Amino acid sequence: MAEAEVRNDSHGDFNITLLTTAAMSTRLVLQTPAKPIIPVNTGVQALQEEQSSGMSIFFSLLVLAICIVLVHLLIKYRLHFLPESVAVVSLGILMGAVIKIIEAHKLANWKEEEMFRPNMFFLLLLPPIIFESGYSLHKGNFFQNIGSITLFAVIGTAISAFIVGGGIFFLGQADVIYKLTMTDSFAFGSLISAVDPVATIAIFNALNLDPVLNMLVFGESILNDAVSIVLTNTAEGLNRGDLANVSGWQTFLQALTYFLKMFFGSAALGTLTGLISAVVLKHLDLRKTPSLEFGMMIIFAYLPYGLAEGISLSGIMAILFAGIVMSHYTHHNLSPVTQILMQQTLRTVAFLCETCVFAFLGLSIFSFPHKFEISFVIWCIVLVLLGRAINIFPLSFLLNFFRDHKITPKMMCIMWFSGLRGAIPYALSLHLELEPMEKRQLIGTTTIIIVLFTILLLGGGTMPLIRLIDIEDSRARKKSKKDINLSKTQKMGNTVESEHLSELTEEEYEAHYIKPHNLKGFMWLDAKYLNPFFTRRLTQEDLHHGRIQMKSLTNKWYEEVRQGPSGSEDDEQELL
Repeated sequence: MAEAEVRNDSHGDFNITLLTTAAMSTRLVLQTPAKPIIPVNTGVQALQEEQSSGMSIFFSLLVLAICIVLVHLLIKYRLHFLPESVAVVSLGILMGAVIKIIEAHKLANWKEEEMFRPNMFFLLLLPPIIFESGYSLHKGNFFQNIGSITLFAVIGTAISAFIVGGGIFFLGQADVIYKLTMTDSFAFGSLISAVDPVATIAIFNALNLDPVLNMLVFGESILNDAVSIVLTNTAEGLNRGDLANVSGWQTFLQALTYFLKMFFGSAALGTLTGLISAVVLKHLDLRKTPSLEFGMMIIFAYLPYGLAEGISLSGIMAILFAGIVMSHYTHHNLSPVTQILMQQTLRTVAFLCETCVFAFLGLSIFSFPHKFEISFVIWCIVLVLLGRAINIFPLSFLLNFFRDHKITPKMMCIMWFSGLRGAIPYALSLHLELEPMEKRQLIGTTTIIIVLFTILLLGGGTMPLIRLIDIEDSRARKKSKKDINLSKTQKMGNTVESEHLSELTEEEYEAHYIKPHNLKGFMWLDAKYLNPFFTRRLTQEDLHHGRIQMKSLTNKWYEEVRQGPSGSEDDEQELL
């Protein structure tokens, strides 16, 4: 009996302990709201969803295939004066009209397939575009011009956002245009400030302009996209409960704090990921197995995006800085085969993603539920051009006081005129959570019109502007018969950029790069300490193995060609 009572008491104590633990656990769980579980479709619903997804994939691939043929025809028939984005958007508009006619006759219903999904853009399409932009910053003097680039990208984009957002807000308060709140106006001003000056960069390359100025424009265009996204997220954060009831300077300071946290926190995360990848691939020698090496690079490329989004930072900013750092350090720890494979794969994926977005932008003319107000559209276009002008001209004038390479007034005009809007403003407009629905439709419609206006009119008018304000150079080009090529695909895909292939031994690196009297600031620190720490110098054995690897691939290709129907002894003699 005594033993039974002891057992009962111990069971009672155990039950009380369980209940207490359960109650404490319940309180802990209640303090952190549980994430909703997304229901999984089964049976007939799962089958229908699978069929719908399959048709969406088929439709997207079909559109991409047609666009690839179109770009090929532009390159083949030397229509270099026409930017590819203009041609792809025009093709999208034409395809949207054909689909609309087909739906009107009830021959098919592709409304769901032709709709653009913002989540697909931010998770699948945008990261490769941004990473490739950062990864292609291997040449030029990006780090020497980081101050000027940051001024244009951060301060300039903020100026443009405030000009457009403030103008829309005050015009709405005066009942001139559709009335928007301060936060909605600033969100729209931020998203529409993302520029895509592909035409400008192509023209600068074709004219053989100062490479420093080329890098200035290219770096600004890359950082600008990420800054615009962070500014838009900041504006959306102003609508939350913790900021909605705060006014005046407190609102501004909290928004500024949020922006700085997003910008520098995400940049630091991306930089750290890139440096870790450099150290890992320096000491983990995967050069003899390119498939593993390439797989590790792809993982590190997407890793900062997922981590940053998971901890409420900007994945776009993180993946951009990861691309810059991996290009500067990690790329030179790879084998020659993986270096070439990385370049071409990133360019191909970025091209497909950009083409897909521009094509769906054209399709959205007929698939998006529109709300059009002529006064709102006209004033927005005026404010966009004004904001770009106040961004470019004063900042360029200010920078000329501190720069040896001056930005001329002609270049300022070209930079202002060719500030095209592209894929990012369109996707951001669809991603905004605006109420009521007519406000969201108005913002979406206006963004589409501004993007089409800048791409079709400003993009198409860039070359006439060059000829108008640059008469002497135009005459010189006619004498030299030099053609200006606006095809981004042809410029990026013609050759492998050999200066981005690491083939230097320890002695060659010391002879070529360690010149303290020629370097200063970060460049001296990088060449003296950072580059030797994060990159491996090749020994003569590594160099010999890399050349054998490349030669074996070339010989394998040559053997296959020689054994094919097109091979002949005459061709072989010519090659030898």
